[in-house]
Amino acid sequence: MSLTRRQKWRIEKIQAERIARANRASDDHSELELDANHAQTGLVITRYGQRLLVESESGELYQCTARRNIELSVAGDQVLFQATDNGEGIVTALIKRDNSLMRSQKIIAANIDELWLVVAIEPHYQFELIDRYLVVAENANLPINIVVNKIELSDNFEQVKQDFSMYESAGYSVHYLSVKAQTNVANFKTQLNHKAHIFLGQSGVGKSSLINELIPDLNLRVNEISTKSKLGKHTTTNTTLYHIPSGGDLIDSPGVREFQLDELTDKEILNGFKEFKPFIGQCKFRNCAHINEPKCAIKTAVEAGTIHPLRYHNYLQLISA
Repeated sequence: MSLTRRQKWRIEKIQAERIARANRASDDHSELELDANHAQTGLVITRYGQRLLVESESGELYQCTARRNIELSVAGDQVLFQATDNGEGIVTALIKRDNSLMRSQKIIAANIDELWLVVAIEPHYQFELIDRYLVVAENANLPINIVVNKIELSDNFEQVKQDFSMYESAGYSVHYLSVKAQTNVANFKTQLNHKAHIFLGQSGVGKSSLINELIPDLNLRVNEISTKSKLGKHTTTNTTLYHIPSGGDLIDSPGVREFQLDELTDKEILNGFKEFKPFIGQCKFRNCAHINEPKCAIKTAVEAGTIHPLRYHNYLQLISA
C-alpha cells in the first residue's frame, strides 16, 4: 500500500531525529572531559579514511578518530588528542602547520623540513625534469636538495659534478651517493638528523634502496604500524611517517615519490628559478617575458654568466610546454 504524504513526512522526521541523536552522542563522546589536564600533544603517523594513528610524546601509538569540526590531518601533523580506552583516542585540535605538500589540490603530508630529489646515473638524469621538480618545490616554499645516486656506474664522475655545478651555484645542496657501494651514505645520514624528510624522483633511481638503507627494519616498522592501526595492507600504500634510527623522520608516500608535476603558470615557472629572482622586475618592460624583449635583465644575466645558459634554456622550454 502506498504511503500518504503525511506518513512519508512522519517517517522522514523520525529518521532525522535518529540521525541527530546519533550525532549528539558522537559529539558527547568527543567532548569527553576534553580539558587541559587530559589533552596530549601527538604526531600523526598515518591516516586511512577517518582513522588516524597518533604517536604520543612518550612514543605510544593510539588509533584515533577526530572531532568532526577539525580539518583533515595527515602524516607529519601535530595534534592535540585525548586517550580513551584500549589504545584509542580522540583528536581535539590540529596545531598550525609550518607547511604542507599537495598533490592535485589534496594535502599529502605536513611539516616537512626537506624534500630530496633523487636522480641517478642510470636511468640517466634529465635536467628539464630536475628543473620541473625544483620549480614545484619553490612554488610550494619547500626546501629541496638533490641526491645523485648510483655514482658507481659513472665512468666520468668529474663530468657528473660539472653537470650539477649549476644547481650548486643556484643555491641547491647536491649529494653524490652510491647505496650499493656505501659511498657517502654515512655522511648523508647525518644531514637528516632532527628533521622530517620526503624523497621524490622518477622510477628506478634507487629511492626504495635509499629508504631501506636509512631504515633497515622498515618491514618490522610497517608491520607494527599495521597492527596498531588495523590498516593491514593499506599501510604500504598510505603516506606514513617513520623514524630514522640514525636520526630524523621520513615521510614515505609511494604515491608522491613520482608525483605528477602540477600545471604551473608562466609566472610560477619564472618564480621557480631561484637564481632569476634578483633580476625579476629589473627589465625595461614591465611585462617582459624574458624571451626576445630588449634590455631584459634575465637575458643580460645569462650573457654575463650569472645565470647558467642551460637553466635559462629549460625555463624557455617549460613556459612553451
